[in-house]
Amino acid sequence: MIDTVALPRPYQNYVYAYPHKTAYRPLEPRPALADLWAGQSREALSLYLHIPFCEIRCGFCNLFTRVGVPDGLTGRYLDALTRQARDVRAAVGESLHFANAAFGGGTPTYLEAAELSRLCDIAEVLMGADLRSIPLSVEASPSTATVDRLAVLAERGTTRLSLGVQSFIDEEARAAVRPQRRADVEAALARIRDTNIPVLNIDLIYGIDGQTESSWRSSLDAALAWRPEEIYLYPLYVRPLTGLGRHADPAVADLDWDEQRLRRYTEGRDHLLAEGYRQVSMRMFRRLDAPPQGPDDYACQTDGMIGLGCGARSYTSGLHYSFDYAVSPREVRAIIDSFTATTNFSTAAYGRVIDEDESKRRYLLQSLLQAEGFAIADYHRQFHTDPWHDFPIQLRTLGDRGWLSDTEPDHLRLTPAGLAYSDAIGPEFFSPAVHAAMAAYELR
Repeated sequence: MIDTVALPRPYQNYVYAYPHKTAYRPLEPRPALADLWAGQSREALSLYLHIPFCEIRCGFCNLFTRVGVPDGLTGRYLDALTRQARDVRAAVGESLHFANAAFGGGTPTYLEAAELSRLCDIAEVLMGADLRSIPLSVEASPSTATVDRLAVLAERGTTRLSLGVQSFIDEEARAAVRPQRRADVEAALARIRDTNIPVLNIDLIYGIDGQTESSWRSSLDAALAWRPEEIYLYPLYVRPLTGLGRHADPAVADLDWDEQRLRRYTEGRDHLLAEGYRQVSMRMFRRLDAPPQGPDDYACQTDGMIGLGCGARSYTSGLHYSFDYAVSPREVRAIIDSFTATTNFSTAAYGRVIDEDESKRRYLLQSLLQAEGFAIADYHRQFHTDPWHDFPIQLRTLGDRGWLSDTEPDHLRLTPAGLAYSDAIGPEFFSPAVHAAMAAYELR
């Protein structure tokens, strides 16, 4: 039947969290954190600390981050993070157990070594996370992966360091508006391997202007030379308000670019599989002998995440919440300034209510978009119903396209072709209300 079914465009929306922040809205009145967390489980929580600073802004980046930090701003930000941690701990309670932690951004290693130590203290002393006994993942860039910063991270228990390389080809890095030299990237990788951080992840991007099959293979092989425990392969997106997006024509539907990215994805996937990696999701590949990073480190299948920082999300079973979101430099600066001036963090400012229907969609998206898929019995245990009953049209459509494996009747798993179209499958499971909220959001 696949021959007669029209396929959607493959690159629509990267579903790293559901619902997306563009579906969040101001909460009026602001609910008290103590009320939101009343009755919530304090076991196996995730802890996320967000640092919204970078030394440069890549042309493809639409993250909440600021470039060019005035003197004293990182200190003021950590002061605010300290106040927030104290308020959150008082609201949530003392009996917390964190199963994993992560520092993201932005670029957490934009902070100097002493500031990174202070960030770890906020997680350990104020929030009670034992960083040396749980998986701790930290994002870094080549220019900020310095010896003194890496020493702090290694000593404080970092188990995974993710390095945004994107391309080992200097011309491609410039085309993606990421000015860096391969020699500097290689030097940063050498410094990382000199530490005792057990898991190195390297991020690469395909679909960059001028990238060819040969240059893509060259970047893959350059990454593989370091034997990273993980490699992420990201398709290039050109989004509004980004450096590349300001020069793009949104009316142009570049089908040739879609085909190019699909070819690069297939080449990268097949090469990594042949080199001893297994595919975890469309983007993530893990070396077969890599040390484990916890039982399910790809996503939090049950609600329970505490996020600190102005770009961090927090999850309870009934509400996902954060602060305001923006991309443009002026708006980002205003939000950071507002965050650093805040003295009371005991309420939630922006968010979205998560009812049972949204919980089902979130569970399905987080599970189905993983290479292993999920057992129907697990879904039933969670919701006392069947995914085929809840999402008959969407699942039947996946089957008609040849994207749903039919070898395991008690398990939902995407075929390799389906996994390649993850960024098209994800939006098809968004609720009408989330679709409408995202469409109505005025990106700033």
